[in-house]
Amino acid sequence: MQRHYVMYYEMSYGLNIEMHKQAEIVKRLNGICAQVLPYLSQEHQQQVLGAIERAKQVTAPELNSIIRQQLQAHQLSQLQALALPLTPLPVGLQPPSLPAVSAGAGLLSLSALGSQAHLSKEDKNGHDGDTHQEDDGEKSD
Repeated sequence: MQRHYVMYYEMSYGLNIEMHKQAEIVKRLNGICAQVLPYLSQEHQQQVLGAIERAKQVTAPELNSIIRQQLQAHQLSQLQALALPLTPLPVGLQPPSLPAVSAGAGLLSLSALGSQAHLSKEDKNGHDGDTHQEDDGEKSD
């Protein structure tokens, strides 16, 4: 039971850090928009302000739909990667890239990675989960 508690605590801590990072990104992007907006024509300013307001009105079902689509795309890309031959690519060809990940899908990925990291740490350290290595996610670059 304690291992489950520690695992959930670590996942919660990771998600909390991720949410703070996303909040900082939002603040910075809002600042950029506010700096650039006055240089646009009046018509474009109205279009941008409308787009910003629409972006702020995202709902939980919309987020769930976006996350579901990205997870399906990610699973499809994994299946395609398994189907690719293991021979090297000819010169000049690039391997297929992974789809971009949104904040919501990133949080899901983070929670999955947190549980995997926790399990691998348990394998290395037995069932000792009391030591936490803090991430420098709070410093701004």
